[in-house]
Amino acid sequence: MMYERRFDGRNNHLINNLTINSNNTISNNINHGKITMKDSKRSRSSSTTNNNNNNNHNNSNDHHQEERLEIVDLSGKSLDSLPNPSINLASICKLDLSNNNLENIPESMIARLLNVVVLDVHSNQLTSLPNSIGCLSRLKILNVSGNLLSSIPRTIENCRLLEELNANFNKLTFLPDTIGFELQNLKKLSVNSNKIAFLPLSICHATALRVLDVRLNCLRALPEDMENLINLEVLNASQNFQYLVELPYSIGLIMSLVELDVSYNKLSELPTSLGCLRKLQKLRVEGNPLLSPPLEVIELGLHAVRQYMSEKINGYHNKDSKKRSWFKNLKKYATFSHGNGNATPGRRSNYEVGPRGLVLPEYRAIDALASPRIFSPKRFFSSPRNYFSKLH
Repeated sequence: MMYERRFDGRNNHLINNLTINSNNTISNNINHGKITMKDSKRSRSSSTTNNNNNNNHNNSNDHHQEERLEIVDLSGKSLDSLPNPSINLASICKLDLSNNNLENIPESMIARLLNVVVLDVHSNQLTSLPNSIGCLSRLKILNVSGNLLSSIPRTIENCRLLEELNANFNKLTFLPDTIGFELQNLKKLSVNSNKIAFLPLSICHATALRVLDVRLNCLRALPEDMENLINLEVLNASQNFQYLVELPYSIGLIMSLVELDVSYNKLSELPTSLGCLRKLQKLRVEGNPLLSPPLEVIELGLHAVRQYMSEKINGYHNKDSKKRSWFKNLKKYATFSHGNGNATPGRRSNYEVGPRGLVLPEYRAIDALASPRIFSPKRFFSSPRNYFSKLH
């Protein structure tokens, strides 16, 4: 049995819809915004007497359950302000205020939505969100797209169960600095069509993130430590046009990446580390003034691009960019000998500084080099002389 109560904003009362399923159970699933309730203990009784007794008990349970989990739908009512609902706000699990003319939401109202799981306020005229949104400790899905927001309250970090944040089509210029440190359950972050110039560095610590959509912004750069996004599958940084001129090398160390869209930017070259992305299935780079890889390679498709980058990593191409990949740095500073695992013969016992950098007396292995979760080659080679001087 599925029992759903919807609040009608025009008449200010609840509309009750009762649907009986064949298995006589109340479902409790969250799927694409649908929230219902499940009680697996209810069963049919073969006895008429038991049915009468159970009916009273079940009716009281239903009343308790329906008060605890209610869906309030006020979408598309052309509301300028919110009515006073005749229900307990703490009993709402989904609140839909989308497609109205709301300019603000009262702080006191949000603070009382203690059990809301889905909050949808997209397509309104909101210029700000109440700070009390941090009280929504059970919130999992927040949709604030299509408003006039210039910022998101820092208190959003208290919504520790948040899995999806949709803030598309606003006027955002930044995100809270520590958003990635606190929202450890965040799986989808979509902030396309805003005015964001830089993503907070903390975003690289949101390790549960699977989808990151930052297209149609004013991005000057992406964070340097993107290799920490170990579950990221889709990255869309397209259509930042003249602002985005370079990609970090760490983008090629996101081993879980399946789709990468960096089209319509101002990229002249792609990082050679893209040759390491073995799971990558979709790559879009059109609309860039690319020189590396050349157009003839790009036209051959993803496999050709990946092979070109792999060969460039291994030094088969003479025209290298000023920023070398971390594989080349390993060769330069004699950390390994072209994969044979042996010490390079003829090295002197004392350290010397030659024309190609500091020379080690013998081979020294670096454990877990292939794991970006443990070792960051970019940091390792930021000042190689200082590092090797500690080996004396």
